[in-house]
Amino acid sequence: MPIPVSVTGFVTKPGGQSHVSGSTNIDNVAAGTLTPAPEVQVPKSSPALPPAAVASSKATEEPSKPLSVDHLNFCYPALDGRPMPGVPPMITDMSMTMEPGQCGLLLGANGAGKTTLLKILGGYHMIPKAMVAVLGAPPFHTTALTMSGDLSYIGGTWTREVAFAGNSIPLSGDFPAGQMINNIRNVDPARREEIMDVLEINPNWKMNHVSDGQRRRVQLCIGLLHEYKVLLLDEITVDLDVLGRADLLDYLKKDAKKRGACILYATHIFDGLEDWMDSIAFISRGKLQFTKSKAELPEIETGGLLATVAGWLREEQKRFAEEKLLEGPVDATKKPDGFYARNNGYCSGTLGSSLAGSSNMVWRC
Repeated sequence: MPIPVSVTGFVTKPGGQSHVSGSTNIDNVAAGTLTPAPEVQVPKSSPALPPAAVASSKATEEPSKPLSVDHLNFCYPALDGRPMPGVPPMITDMSMTMEPGQCGLLLGANGAGKTTLLKILGGYHMIPKAMVAVLGAPPFHTTALTMSGDLSYIGGTWTREVAFAGNSIPLSGDFPAGQMINNIRNVDPARREEIMDVLEINPNWKMNHVSDGQRRRVQLCIGLLHEYKVLLLDEITVDLDVLGRADLLDYLKKDAKKRGACILYATHIFDGLEDWMDSIAFISRGKLQFTKSKAELPEIETGGLLATVAGWLREEQKRFAEEKLLEGPVDATKKPDGFYARNNGYCSGTLGSSLAGSSNMVWRC
């Protein structure tokens, strides 16, 4: 369960500066004895506007963006489901929007927060409703977005955890790919045939005999069957060959422009994206550094997207090293402060209790 940033003691000040306001007693968090943040009181009723005034306000109202992030803060919980006091959030004070028909790139180093942001936008994490809106609604609280196919998130791989076997075990079964694809309801048959043709999917592929690339093609096909309005992609071309990737990106751009859908694509593979993308959002250490349109980035036309992004990453790496130097050397002999964490249940695959006093309590620094 995601943790409200407020209970970590991490506070963001106006202007992007942040600090830890003090440690939080973790037992009080678990017991629910923290004083909740004051809520904004909304009047239960307000005087009705005249019909003419209502019509005027609707005429001048700006249409909602298909994707909007407003001062988003987010942190992951510790092993026991409770926050780690004083630890900065994974995403800090992030704001961005996207327009209909826009194809945007989400770029940054490993661990910058790209996948976390995409999963929040895809409705995988519960956050305050006002921080994120997809098609004008909070994605976690509005299940109709994903159930209808208006919001589609494609990322990761089809894997599962198996006790005593490990993580990332591929999902497989002795059934054809066509059976999986045709069982998706409320799909335009012409669109299904078009996507299968673009991805060169053989409906007779057995899902327990396919390669990683073929498995990825089937995953993409299922994620694209419904006519999405917002599409979130997280490194979905890593298993595709050159032609498969080029054909997919070409189809996605044409589909988005034709229907006014917006696409946000996180990737580290930049070949051929100079002409595909309309904008770039660059993230570093959980903070949005900038969002720029293609017209605002003339260096891409001269040096290429790969060289440009590599320059941004090296500059950020240098700045991070300078900050570490200013902090001074770390005392390796000092014992870190911490606390015992437990997950208040059973450990996956062991059926061993992890309650207080058990042998698998973990010391968290």
